[in-house]
Amino acid sequence: MVELTPNSSYSLTLRFRLPNRAGMLASVVQSIASVGGNLGQIDLVEQNRKTSVRDITVDASSTEHAEKITQAVKNLDEVEVLEVYDRTFNLHRGGKIHIQSRLPLKSQAELAMAYTPGVGRVSRAIADDPQLVYSLTMKGNTVAIVSDGSAVLGLGNLGPGGALPVMEGKAMLFKEFAGIDAFPICLDTQDVDEIVATVKHIAPVFGGVNLEDISAPRCFEVERRLREELDIPVFHDDQHGTAIVTLAALINALKLVNKSMSEIRIAMNGAGAAGLAIARLLRKAGVGDIVLCDSRGIVSTQRDNLTPQKQEFASSMSGTLADAVKGADVFVGVSVPGVLTVEMVKTMASDAIVMAMANPIPEIQPESIQNEAAVIATGRSDYANQINNVLAFPGVFRGALNCRASNLTTSMYLEAASAIASLVSPNQLDREHIVPSVFDERVSTAVSAAVQRAARQEGVAQW
Repeated sequence: MVELTPNSSYSLTLRFRLPNRAGMLASVVQSIASVGGNLGQIDLVEQNRKTSVRDITVDASSTEHAEKITQAVKNLDEVEVLEVYDRTFNLHRGGKIHIQSRLPLKSQAELAMAYTPGVGRVSRAIADDPQLVYSLTMKGNTVAIVSDGSAVLGLGNLGPGGALPVMEGKAMLFKEFAGIDAFPICLDTQDVDEIVATVKHIAPVFGGVNLEDISAPRCFEVERRLREELDIPVFHDDQHGTAIVTLAALINALKLVNKSMSEIRIAMNGAGAAGLAIARLLRKAGVGDIVLCDSRGIVSTQRDNLTPQKQEFASSMSGTLADAVKGADVFVGVSVPGVLTVEMVKTMASDAIVMAMANPIPEIQPESIQNEAAVIATGRSDYANQINNVLAFPGVFRGALNCRASNLTTSMYLEAASAIASLVSPNQLDREHIVPSVFDERVSTAVSAAVQRAARQEGVAQW
């Protein structure tokens, strides 16, 4: 069993009562530490001469670990656990987003302008000149986040209800990092025709569409058709957001090891939506040698029944992931936990780059290869070099909305990746800092500018 690092996604708060005498709080702290809990804030709730009540925040590594921590405190003599709550669940209660009016509505005059009868003049103006909808409504700054719930995070087919917390979170990120109003649209269908028809019907409200957590290969067809049939940008973040940030990280990692895109060989594990999109973008960036692997090993020309997407990257090689990794300069994983071993990494080329991005458990634990790889990246926030899509999608949409792009192109993705990479200066670049922080305020602005520049060069900007 992989030993995970405690982190805030499994954070809990325990409220307990204990005798008000020296050493009692220390016994609680010791009991938590003894089972591997990561202590956070301790607050005094109330206290009298005999007893005190305190809240203590603890990070765990899993639900089971959280239960183990709670039980350790309950087992203490003279300590009464009053309440335990999961901080992540508590944060989600009531939902994470809401709609708020931009304008006050406190007088009859304001009501007459915002709604009937004044709004009728605005509606007529838009009917006469449809382009005014971008400046006179929310459309120009609003994105639909569309999911069918068929591939939610790494959890599988959870349906629209299970997808909703993720899409709410996505809407928060759009607002926080790019000032974009985004709304979750979780569909109770996994039929391609119905998904496409539904999105087309609601498209007049939105300036862009972000597809999310739709399983492969259905996601490819949904995206293709919507791109063809809509005049607003359509972006499948699981594909292109992941690809953009991966490329940005690779650009800077290669600077550290003094290698070029054209001379490296990449072994990639994971041939779903993200893996294929990464492979396509890396190829466009100049990588000529990519060996793609799936659950059956190398995606080889000798295999039958390959999807058209996999056929695009079928290799003359055959064998296992271990065969693909041998001699490779870079490993890129968007697959499942634990498939890459220390022994495999040792067979890679010198100054190996390992991007193990499976979540929540990477393809290999970074601690195990600190001395075997020159650069290590994961999808987790508690390790250095997090490959996080939030570095890409807010700025991509900000740029697309600002120039009213009719489409998103590969050139925009390449420019976005280059912009992200450029924010790590030469004196900051090291093996644990190959991408900027997601909280770096320059990221969205830099990506937006790069996307707008590429859109104008390609003639897809309408403003």
